[in-house]
Parts: sequence; structure tokens; C-alpha cells
Amino acid sequence: MKPDVTKNNKGVEFWTNKISEQEMPALCSMLRTLEQLAKDDVSSMAVLGRSVMYDNALTSKVLRVANSAIYNKGISQVTTVSRAAVVLGFDVIRNVCITAQLLTSMLENKNLSESVFQRLIRLMARAFQAAMLTKMMLADHDEAFQEEAFIAALLYHLGESAFWSTGGVVAEQLDKALQQTDDNVVKLSLVREYLGTSFNQLTLHIARSWGLGEMLLNSLNNPNERSPEVRSIYLGNKLAEALAVADSDPEQLQKRVQQAAEMLQQPVEVFQKQLLETIEATAKLAEDYGSKELVQYLPNAVDATTTLQAPPTWIARPTNLNIQLDKLRELTNLTMVKADFNQVVSVAMSGMLDGIGLDRTAVLLLSPNRKMLQPRVVMGDGDEALKKELILELDQRFSELSACIERGQGFWFNLQHKLRLPERFEKLLPENGCMFAPLKVESKVIGVFYADRASSGRDIEQQDFDSFAHFVQLTNLCLSMAYRH
Repeated sequence: MKPDVTKNNKGVEFWTNKISEQEMPALCSMLRTLEQLAKDDVSSMAVLGRSVMYDNALTSKVLRVANSAIYNKGISQVTTVSRAAVVLGFDVIRNVCITAQLLTSMLENKNLSESVFQRLIRLMARAFQAAMLTKMMLADHDEAFQEEAFIAALLYHLGESAFWSTGGVVAEQLDKALQQTDDNVVKLSLVREYLGTSFNQLTLHIARSWGLGEMLLNSLNNPNERSPEVRSIYLGNKLAEALAVADSDPEQLQKRVQQAAEMLQQPVEVFQKQLLETIEATAKLAEDYGSKELVQYLPNAVDATTTLQAPPTWIARPTNLNIQLDKLRELTNLTMVKADFNQVVSVAMSGMLDGIGLDRTAVLLLSPNRKMLQPRVVMGDGDEALKKELILELDQRFSELSACIERGQGFWFNLQHKLRLPERFEKLLPENGCMFAPLKVESKVIGVFYADRASSGRDIEQQDFDSFAHFVQLTNLCLSMAYRH
């Protein structure tokens, strides 16, 4: 069913205004007030107290959390918000207030359909888990910094959470449409169709409108920045997502744990222990916030342990110079004969996998109108999935790919040297990078070679791209010789 909305009420401005002014004015007002409080202003304490003192339920939650095992380290119980701020610090209590108000506001709409409510609960559970993981990964930083990162991670998907919590016809229609597909690219298109914007853009617009702090805005605008807080917020959310689907996709969790351990420069076993402790602490804190609905959707430490101990089904291929040389010689010999297309590209791709040590590679051919790239041959980990998913509609905003097709220029990127991609390409291409190089017959580009290390999560380096480009150049020479009249 198509969305039953008029053209006038679609888009990021409409949804931001609807959420801010009609659906969640109390949350909007409180977050703006708390974010604007000066940390060194004596009057901030009084403003903080007034922000919650007239809401008995909120005051009760704040005090329960302030006296929880996570925050109250053996000191006597606090009985007022102002006293809690003195004992635990203004930043801690301010962010406890934000978290309590957010959870209350998101889950108080009683008019949601069961399906939309369950979707919202799952999303909020992941956000809460992500916030706890982010804070854990920044344990070496001061408490104010940790608390700011906690809130930024909690609000990282605020636009999506706020949309579902508003309910209504559009939410129910979109929910039903999303249930019909497992394809992430199709899901992104559906969201844009129904809302006139993406959830990411909605989050960014709400964050700006509500004045939700530089750390959140920076993490949304520059998710690939290498600063500790942005990287931790990003990985905290990715770890929470991986934990939520660990039963069906255990490899995803294993790879995220590996990435986080590398970022913190810790042995994987040390990080795993911290991860499991944080999972247990998250469930206890959710109960302290009075959000027992979240607990059943939070990950279980026992299940996570089982997943992490399972052997991965993928094995990272090492670089092997001898295999590279053998495959390059084989390609050189094929220039002497009129070898067929599949024979040439198969030799090249096996050299890329077993010689360079890549995880996946593919040949994508241009469609007759030269506006789409579709996989023709794929090899490596998850080759069938790659063949189904890696269909690329050319977009001038992805200038590097356009240059690859139009001017025959190969390119690559990795975690440190990211490209700013259109959103649909971000979802298709692995975040740790990939490589493209033009597939030519004589001087005409007919497609591209593609390669990545998506399975193992390892970075791609300059020498990997140089070797990849060498294989492609020799392949192009073989094909030009074979098709020359």
C-alpha cells in the first residue's frame, strides 16, 4: 500500500516540527533546557531541580538511578535531585534526567499498534545498550566526557525512535512495508518514500533543532572520524546492533568485537570480558530506570558468550606473494592465446583472493544504457549474497565511481581514508573499505573489478590496491588481445 499522506506534509522539516511541537513537546523542551545549562554556572543546579521537581514519576526515577549500584559507589542514599547533583556531579545527574525523560516520552504512547510498539522497544533497547557500551569504551576519559558520549550514543537514532513513537497511519503503513523485505537498500527507499527523508537526516535535523550538543552532531555528521568519542559512539551502536542479531549472524558480533578491541589496543579476550560485564549492567540499569519493557530485548550475557566462543566460518586469507606471481604469470601466458572472458577473470580473481589476501571480489558489467553495474562473476566469502546485493546505480554524487567508468580511473578507500558516499552506497559498501578498477576491452570501459575485506573487517592498504590494480591491468590486456580482430 502506498503512503496515504499529502505532498505538503512530507520531508524532514514536517517530521521535525510534528515531533517537536505536537508529539513530544515536553521532551523537546526539557532536552533543550538541560543541554543549554552552563556546566560552571551555579544557577544551573536550581534550573535542573525545577526541570524535574514538578514531575514526581521523573524525580523518582532519577533518584532510583542515582542510588543504583552503577552510580552510587557505597555512599549514603540521596533523597533529592539537588543533593544527587552535589554528590554525583552535575553532568551525571543532568544526563540521568535526559535518559529518564527520553525513555518515558518514547514509551508512553498507548495508541501504538502492537507491531509498531515492538519495533520501538527493540530500537530503544539497542540505543540503551549502545550508550552503555560507548561509555565503557571511554572508561579512560573523565566522567563528564563519558556521560556526554553516553547521551550522544543514546540519541544516535533519535529520529527513527521518535517517528515510531508518534504512531499513526504512516508509521503503521511503513511498518507493514518494512516487514515485507530483508533488503536494507529497499528499506532505505521505503523510508524515503513514506517520510520524504531518511531516518539519519531526521535525527540530524532534530539534534540541531533541539540543540543536542556538539558531540552528537559531530558523530552524526562525521561518523568515520577517528576521534575516540566518535569512534566509540559508532562502534557502540554497531556492537548493539550485532548483539541484537547474534543468533542469526554470529560473525557480525565477532568482527565488531575485534574492531573494538583493536581500537582500544586490548586483547580480544579482555574486551570480551568488559563487554559481558556491560551487558549485565545494562539490564540492571534499565530496571532502575523503570523500563522493564526493554529488558526482554536487551542481549543476554550467556547467549553472547556462546556466540563469541563459536569458531568463525570465515578465515582471513594472508597475503601470499608466491601465489600472486603464479597468477600474474598465468595471466601473462593467457595474453598469447585468445582465452575466453570467464577464464581470464577467474585467474585474476583467484589471484586477488589467495595472492593479495582479499575476502571478496567481483566483476560488475555495465548495463546497455551504462547507468547500472551488475555482478557477472563473484568469488570469495558470501559470493551468492554479493551477487544479489551488489547492484550499483550510477550516481554523479559518487564522483569516484563515475570517474572510474568515464575516465578509467581506479580508486579505493579504507577506515582511515573514507569517502563521503550517497546514503544508499554507504549501506551497500563495507565500512572498512573496498576497491574499484575499470574493466576495459581495448579502450572501452565495459564494467569494473570490485574487491573488499568485508568478512574479516581488516583494513585495505595502499600496497593492496597497487597489487589489485596490477591484476586488473593485466586482465584488461588479456581481454583486449582476445577480442582484437
